[in-house]
Amino acid sequence: MSEFTVAKVAVEKTVYHFDKAFDYCVPETLLADAKPGCRVIVPFGGANSKRQGIILAITEQKVADCLKPILAVLDKAPLLSNEGLQLVSWMKEHYFCTLFDAVKLLLPAGLNLKIRTEYSLAVNSDTLFMEDFSESEKQVIRYLAHARTSVDRDKLLSAMGFSDDSVLQKLCSANVLVKSSGAVRRIGDAAQKMVRLTDLSYLPKLTKKQKNVYDLLCEAGSASLKELCYFAGVTPVVVNTLATKGIVQYFEMEVYRNPYEHISGNGDAEDIVLSSEQQKAFENLYQQYRSGKGGVSLLYGVTGSGKTSVFMRLIDEVKGEGRGIIVMVPEISLTPQTVALFHQRYGRSVAVFHSGLSLGERLDEWKRVKNGEAQIAVGTRSAVFAPFQDLGIIIVDEEQEYTYKSESSPRYHAREVAKFRCAYHKALLVLSSATPSIESYYLAQNGRYSLNTLSTRFGCAELPEVTVVDMNRELENGNDTILSAELFSALNDNLKNGKQSILLLNRRGFHTFVSCKKCGQVVTCPHCSISLTYHSANKRLMCHYCGYSIPFTKECPQCHENQVYYTGWGTQRAEQQLQELLPDARILRLDTDSTMTRFAYERKLRLFAQGEYDIIVGTQMVAKGLDFENVTLVGVLSADQTLYSDDFRSYERAFDLITQVVGRSGRGKFAGRAIIQTFTPENSILRLAARQDYQEFYKGEIAIRKAMLYPPYSDICVIGFVGNMQDQVHKASKTFLSNLAFLAKSEYPEQPLRVLNPAPALIGKVNNKYRYKLIIKCRNNAKLREMISRLLIQFSENREYKSVTVFADMNPNSIL
Repeated sequence: MSEFTVAKVAVEKTVYHFDKAFDYCVPETLLADAKPGCRVIVPFGGANSKRQGIILAITEQKVADCLKPILAVLDKAPLLSNEGLQLVSWMKEHYFCTLFDAVKLLLPAGLNLKIRTEYSLAVNSDTLFMEDFSESEKQVIRYLAHARTSVDRDKLLSAMGFSDDSVLQKLCSANVLVKSSGAVRRIGDAAQKMVRLTDLSYLPKLTKKQKNVYDLLCEAGSASLKELCYFAGVTPVVVNTLATKGIVQYFEMEVYRNPYEHISGNGDAEDIVLSSEQQKAFENLYQQYRSGKGGVSLLYGVTGSGKTSVFMRLIDEVKGEGRGIIVMVPEISLTPQTVALFHQRYGRSVAVFHSGLSLGERLDEWKRVKNGEAQIAVGTRSAVFAPFQDLGIIIVDEEQEYTYKSESSPRYHAREVAKFRCAYHKALLVLSSATPSIESYYLAQNGRYSLNTLSTRFGCAELPEVTVVDMNRELENGNDTILSAELFSALNDNLKNGKQSILLLNRRGFHTFVSCKKCGQVVTCPHCSISLTYHSANKRLMCHYCGYSIPFTKECPQCHENQVYYTGWGTQRAEQQLQELLPDARILRLDTDSTMTRFAYERKLRLFAQGEYDIIVGTQMVAKGLDFENVTLVGVLSADQTLYSDDFRSYERAFDLITQVVGRSGRGKFAGRAIIQTFTPENSILRLAARQDYQEFYKGEIAIRKAMLYPPYSDICVIGFVGNMQDQVHKASKTFLSNLAFLAKSEYPEQPLRVLNPAPALIGKVNNKYRYKLIIKCRNNAKLREMISRLLIQFSENREYKSVTVFADMNPNSIL
């Protein structure tokens, strides 16, 4: 009996509870083209609708009569290597996503295809007896006769005013129309006007065209208006409507096909001079790389110790051997500085990966890496998927940052994906930080990672002198401004001496709390369980979760008295008061409100470096990665905001943020100083951050983690439940707990589990969606993941909870 060739295909738009690699027969005409890693068009479901998929494997079997055939192969050569195909399956298992969702992460958004359905007349309209047709059918025939070509389904439905294609199907059955489908590549040229989603987590009802725009932006992050209209098949009117609803927002974009071609640099690398401590770290790392075994190394060094010089020296060696290099930074705001540094040293061999690029730019950079034209990939977490065939090293800078973890499906952590890729290529993974995550430092202390330490600043630079100011005393002395007397004096001295200063206030907006003096009512968002923040720039009260806003008002929405009271400090208010207190100072505000336009952050920092500003005041984006020799003063305006939150990582985040921002001071030949303002000066975390004493902080934190059985002594899996009806969401969470208890006891008794009862999320309602969480302390192994997967599938098949969405997030950065 002859054998049939069968392709195992990951198909798009499946749901988790029935997702798998589906078997399709490969027709003889497609045998030469159908290879693992190639995209295909396949019939799917009872209606045999045409969907895109990707071949994961090719097998042979003796019987294939019941299998549907592959309809078309879309690629001349595989897009995914064997490593990529293995990574897809690994991500499905580890992050509870569909196979095709994992595939989309590995491909640039501009490369993705959509299936386009078109209709055309099958016969000459003059031969038809029009009286045999209904009025709707006549309209379709006349429209297509006038068009004289195939017309896209959505365009035709819109022109006819139809809500579905039943009329079109009837005409197809009568052999009056011909229906055809094909794949259209999603790629376009860069354009000036860009569109991105707002922070809405709940959508109002959308039309089909509006949903197309929304789905594309979910996939791409942002796109030019021209690209968006082309790919979604809509006019700008549809996008404008979404902007009016607050679902999307426009922002400006400078037009670069290569957005960094303006950076000078011919790739001529000057020798990097290392201190003895740096040289030792480099030699250790290079020896580990040359061993050919790969592995993970933690490069821990105090702020300003020259970690970048060490790993760039390492990059020189790896680049010389012709192997691929990935360098990740945690935020887009840090990318321009890193890219400039790498472009100046390595020229055009650098490719850039982050969501701020247009679809066309992203595709170009991906192709340059895949074709071997670029040897170094620099970017945010998406850079971890750069398609190198021979990867030598991955460097994760500021490895502790939460932005390396995706908060939407697939909920992957770039550090874990980097470990997988380095293990596959026997490459070296370098984790670099002045404040490593507790988990990484624990693994280094226990020998799972190698550890290289830089204990002193490079050259003549010294750690800044740090002062902690008790703001309770300031209030007692009649000072109710944002600046303590000591910080005000220090800022004045810096201005007189021509030096620059950085001020951290990790809250944007003007006033952060609004309430009524008469009835005590807090002015909250009607859609979210969160108070509104006043923004002076647009004179509106805004919700930072769903985007809801109302005009500035003094009238209480509860009692209608004009006694609404505004309090709290945000960056906008800080900027205003600084101008009042220091009228001669040139002040630059850096937060997400002031850096919405493309390259705004880069442009403003360039002006600061050129001496155009004296003081930066901003959110956490000013705390990391900035290296200005003329900055000799750092002020933390409200350290308490970072210390207290309902999360076991709150102290770790506070220590990290304060340590990092203090480290921006005195990085050159000038001595630095830092002033931390707080209402709880006795807090030990502030004292340790002031001393930049990570080891002492780690000792205290790891003891707490052990006592409370938190990572690294366990893994935490959070099961999230989201829905419109609070009672239903709560009931669903309890049902899931009951299913978990039964399955764990009956089939997985060997798994160590501690399960906390379901509870509302910290922000219990976001945009009219209620949220509950179930916390599981566990050991993240194959059997545990198998159990969670079975529970998710079982829950999704329960029609009683069809209105409730459930998801699993392994080791999230913050508890829901």
